[in-house]
Amino acid sequence: MPLSEHEQKLLEQLEKQLHEDDPKFANSMGSDPGRSWSTRHVVIGVLGALAGVFLLLVGVTLQSIFVGVLGFIVMGGGVYFATMRSSSAAKDGAKGSTGKPGKPRSSFMSNLEERWDERRRGEP
Repeated sequence: MPLSEHEQKLLEQLEKQLHEDDPKFANSMGSDPGRSWSTRHVVIGVLGALAGVFLLLVGVTLQSIFVGVLGFIVMGGGVYFATMRSSSAAKDGAKGSTGKPGKPRSSFMSNLEERWDERRRGEP
């Protein structure tokens, strides 16, 4: 069910206020497609996590604490790497939210801000 026009205006006001009050949090919660997870990171991270699980099981089978702990660390590192966002994508996302004219901004929040600014200026 779509939002009414009044509800959309309220949502836009809340988003703008959030950006003014805490821009770092607002940017981290935005749905910027440039800041999505890298497929390479996910694949390598999942493979690392699986290798860690394998090492953990080998450590349990051999009753070797060192191998088990090493497997747990590798597994945790793989999960961390899989959920990491690439630095180049994060930099591109930060550049896109600067608001400089002439540069296309593709994030959801930026589009909402643009529409809000156009309404305040009276543009159709």
